[in-house]
Amino acid sequence: MALDELTEELARSAAAGDHRALGELLARIEPDVMRHCARILPYHQDAEEASQDTLLAVARNIGRFEGRARFSTWLHIVTANCARTTYRSLKRRAAEQTSEELPMQKPDARRVSVIAGSRLDLLDAMEALEADKPDLAQALLLRDIVQLDYNEVAEQLNIPLGTAKSRIHQARKYVQGVLGEDYR
Repeated sequence: MALDELTEELARSAAAGDHRALGELLARIEPDVMRHCARILPYHQDAEEASQDTLLAVARNIGRFEGRARFSTWLHIVTANCARTTYRSLKRRAAEQTSEELPMQKPDARRVSVIAGSRLDLLDAMEALEADKPDLAQALLLRDIVQLDYNEVAEQLNIPLGTAKSRIHQARKYVQGVLGEDYR
């Protein structure tokens, strides 16, 4: 999500308490947030839910945006986290249903694209990583989902560059271990 300077300025104004700027900001970022959620979640309705959750999170937490990094970076993180939370919630709800009420639907390789199926696998792997090693998960999220460069990851996490690279490498190995040989 590369946002223009006007959007960045609206974010700074909204963070300072300007409610008009917040409304305009939310309207400007909505299409980008939806596209980003759709890249993470394979089903349109799930992406819409995550998009709405993201916009709500931005509205509630804009005061926490400090401006140390670009708003687009902050928004990427919020969006990715909301999409992952939506996925976990949907997964939990599906698991709570009995198999007679609603059979658990796994992607069928014959009917779902490889990309969509692998996204579900990747979300499961990221969930396992986050539960087991949250520091590694945050570094991987910033690098591979938000697509920050290594220096930006180190800056966001307030850690040395070498530590950031090490965490990303360890996280990738962990995720590859969870995903298996097909994903190496």
